[in-house]
Amino acid sequence: MGNEFLQLESEIIKAIKTVFDPEIPVNVYDLGLIYEINVEEDNKVRIVMTLTSPNCPVAEALPEEVREKVAALEGVKSVDLNLTFDPPWSKDMLSEEALLELGLL
Repeated sequence: MGNEFLQLESEIIKAIKTVFDPEIPVNVYDLGLIYEINVEEDNKVRIVMTLTSPNCPVAEALPEEVREKVAALEGVKSVDLNLTFDPPWSKDMLSEEALLELGLL
């Protein structure tokens, strides 16, 4: 059972990496906007994410896009996505790939 969860989590991360912040040419996963991904026993997925700013003009669109991409994955029963601003996002949350992409490394 553990392997199935890891496999599904890997698929979820791949799906999330196809969602890009329109203002920064980096996917939301490498931006550090995804705080938590939990796959529960019945394949219900819980995601906690943030935005680069509470005033982000795409505040409505990004979480919805993440929810839709994950919900479309085979084996996912449902997606519960929570938006949080605690802790607030900062550039320290960027992955190494994002830092390279943005020329910050």
